[in-house]
Amino acid sequence: MYDELIAALDAERVLQTPLALHVYGRDAGVYRGQPAVVVLPETTAEVVRVVEIANRHEVPVVARGAGTGLAAGAVATEGGIVLVTTKMNRIEEIDPDNRTALVGPGVINLDLSKAAEPYALHFAPDPSSQAACTIGGNVANNSGGPHCLAEGSTVNHVLALEVVLADGSVAMVGSAAPDPIGLDLRGLLVGSEGTLAIVTKILVRLLPNPPDVRTLLCSFDSIADAAATVSGIIAAGIVPAALEMMDQAITRAVENWLHAGLPTDATAILLAEVVGDTAAVEAEAKVMAEVAHAHHARDVRMAADDSERALLWKGRKAAFGAVAQAAPNYYLHDTVVPRTRLVETMAKVYEIGARHELQMLNVFHAGDGNLHPLMVFDASVPGMTEKVQQAADELVAACVAVGGVLSGEHGIGREKRDLMPLMFSATDLDAQARIKETFDPHNRFNPGKVLPTGARCFDLGASVPPGAWV
Repeated sequence: MYDELIAALDAERVLQTPLALHVYGRDAGVYRGQPAVVVLPETTAEVVRVVEIANRHEVPVVARGAGTGLAAGAVATEGGIVLVTTKMNRIEEIDPDNRTALVGPGVINLDLSKAAEPYALHFAPDPSSQAACTIGGNVANNSGGPHCLAEGSTVNHVLALEVVLADGSVAMVGSAAPDPIGLDLRGLLVGSEGTLAIVTKILVRLLPNPPDVRTLLCSFDSIADAAATVSGIIAAGIVPAALEMMDQAITRAVENWLHAGLPTDATAILLAEVVGDTAAVEAEAKVMAEVAHAHHARDVRMAADDSERALLWKGRKAAFGAVAQAAPNYYLHDTVVPRTRLVETMAKVYEIGARHELQMLNVFHAGDGNLHPLMVFDASVPGMTEKVQQAADELVAACVAVGGVLSGEHGIGREKRDLMPLMFSATDLDAQARIKETFDPHNRFNPGKVLPTGARCFDLGASVPPGAWV
């Protein structure tokens, strides 16, 4: 198989050294796999050839972008081929009249918005990793970001997909039309985490850059007051572009690194942003400030200019990297709860951390209740990783118990696969497994992810020894 892959691509884009397999054996999360070989195709035709070779040798194929995922969605837990799409990074066309762009899956998220800037357009989904993550990865996990409260997640900005199916055929789903007829296969594939097809081209919607923006930084003496402010802003009829909350521990970590003047003595800070016409954003910013003061904000400050606004957002988006000061490892989770249950859920989050003797830091998309509890730890301490995993599972169960869901934007992957029964009945899981079986009858694409063992009449979680096919 190795020689066939070299013939299909070339020796420089077929990797099998121990270092390459180690590097591509994990994402940004805590799980590790062991691929047998790594390939880096540059075209759709090359992806087809890789899939055909995989079928002949009956090996799995795991599509991978930049590896910024946190749920082990692109980790080769069952071995096989890791197909890396980062060389498929062409922005093939930007159509300013129709406000669309046709891109390869390896295009970096932020690079697309930079390329669209001359047309006063941008790609709305903005994960914290947007300077590194790829559009293909965003499609796989239906990624969100701070500014998706008003604009929606990736699925709301993907019009069409070119995909390679499990039999090696190429299909186009969706279209440039805003409301295509028929079943929404585009919507089905976005968020499917590479388990149904491999995305090779993406037609995305671009949005006009807002004419004006106002960004507020509000500080509070309690999580409850900050959460009440979030609900109060929405109740006032305002849907901000972003509503982000950080607790004291994460604020101190960020400020120690960034020195942006963040209030480290506050129990919680809220970053709120509105965009639109100048008159509208001024009026909405005033209302948001009034709501914050009504809920006992100790301070409300508005970013004076674009530089200060960029600094505040740099602090928010770099928060996860800043925790490297606290410990050599961290586990960042992703769950969602109703906004009305934020206060009690946060109390439970801290209680779980204290009970397991883990430092728990929190930064999250407060506007849509998307929590990102972050546990810092030292994986070299015996039993520590298992303790963190137990605490993480308790966090998810606590969120689901108050009407929440397993994931807001990171996906299910391997991380939450075995927690799916918390939300889905056996009938639900069987229905999802039937879809997987229809698209991928031989379970070639990203096996062992999303659906737990026994979700269907055959075992979707069965594993084969890594490297057995080469």
